[in-house]
Amino acid sequence: MHFVERLNKGGGSASLWKNTIDLHVETTSKNHIEAIVNKGKEGAWRFMGFYGEPVTHKRIEAWNLLRELNSSMTLPWLCLGDFNEITRQSEKLDGSVRSQAQMQLFKDVINECGFIDLGFTGSQFTWKNHFNDGYSVWERLDRGMANREWMLRFARTIVHHLPSVSLDHCPLWVVPRDLILSSAAKPFRFEEMWLAEKGCTDTIQAVWAVQDSADPGIRVIKKIERCGVELKKWSMKSFGSIRREQELKKKEIVKAEKEAMRSGQNYRVKELMLELNILMDKEVRMWLQRSKVQWAKYGDGNSKYFHARATQRLRRNTIHFLKKADGTWCQSHDEVAETIVSYYQELFHSANPTNLESTTQYINPIINEEMNAKLVADFEASEVCEAIKQMAPLKAPGPDDLYAADRHSHLVDFARLDRILQAEVFVHAVCWMRITSLGVGDRKTS
Repeated sequence: MHFVERLNKGGGSASLWKNTIDLHVETTSKNHIEAIVNKGKEGAWRFMGFYGEPVTHKRIEAWNLLRELNSSMTLPWLCLGDFNEITRQSEKLDGSVRSQAQMQLFKDVINECGFIDLGFTGSQFTWKNHFNDGYSVWERLDRGMANREWMLRFARTIVHHLPSVSLDHCPLWVVPRDLILSSAAKPFRFEEMWLAEKGCTDTIQAVWAVQDSADPGIRVIKKIERCGVELKKWSMKSFGSIRREQELKKKEIVKAEKEAMRSGQNYRVKELMLELNILMDKEVRMWLQRSKVQWAKYGDGNSKYFHARATQRLRRNTIHFLKKADGTWCQSHDEVAETIVSYYQELFHSANPTNLESTTQYINPIINEEMNAKLVADFEASEVCEAIKQMAPLKAPGPDDLYAADRHSHLVDFARLDRILQAEVFVHAVCWMRITSLGVGDRKTS
């Protein structure tokens, strides 16, 4: 245990930890206790409990202290506590409106320290004040934040706002978790980095060259599915794990440099460094694709930034709990999946209404015959080309699980374009049949 003495009749802070945890307290003040977990070892990280100044005009002193502490070391950093400040008006209920300038000072120091808010589960607010006249104020003054390096290591961390009756603040319970991916089968996704390898094109061409006597529409779908299977096999054989390959290559470079010192020849070192650069480029392209960052160009090599963006997307998109129709909550993967399927089956289920003309006769048509003729006309290759070129290369994949980048790279292959056209027409027809089966209408959307 480590504690900071109180000043006068108030204040004071303490940190307590189990003997099994390797924790060393580094610095303290009336506003913070800083410690390092696993100091001097691989995987060391920084923990800080922080208390913001309760007096408004002194709060800038606490923010300046955070800035100084930020520059003192570069370890992965977890910082949590009562900051006595909010970042937006929605973090406060009732009471006087918080000054925008006052909140901006807090947001500025958060940005300068590179903090990412860890979010929370539980009550929206962490502090409350119930006045004798029946009036109450709620605010989110307590929070957990971490820098990018800490987030990359503990990507699935959860902060719980625990209920409290006797205290005006609710306790924070932080559960650090690394990135544990779901055991569910992953859908096929085309990797943009594959386009740099000739084997990708060869694999696709080999699949499409196989003759199949099935119906043309079914044949296209089967070939697309087969492409996914063969590309996954080719990727496992040719790529493996990019990170693991990089580590092996770095070890080979160390050995090659020792050999170069003895022999005076560095050809093998330069060859290995070139191979490592290629692997690093593939990693950047891989995380760029997952980050969904559209403004970045291939010259941007900040894979750590793209990795952090992808991790944030995963945290934001992960479903931890889901409320069922009967008001109960489900948590397991199977229950969540079943709830989602049941919801959309009910949502899109048709009651098969009759005598629709009595309602539709009052709807003024806005599509004339000429417009309708264009909408129901067959697709042309030039239209498909134009539509594909308008798509961002790394936008979300379509029904065939291929990104636009794959189509961009093969537009010059008109034979393949014709097959893509068949697939797009078939998929569109399937979607259209689903729409008409719901009784939506008889016009095709472009």
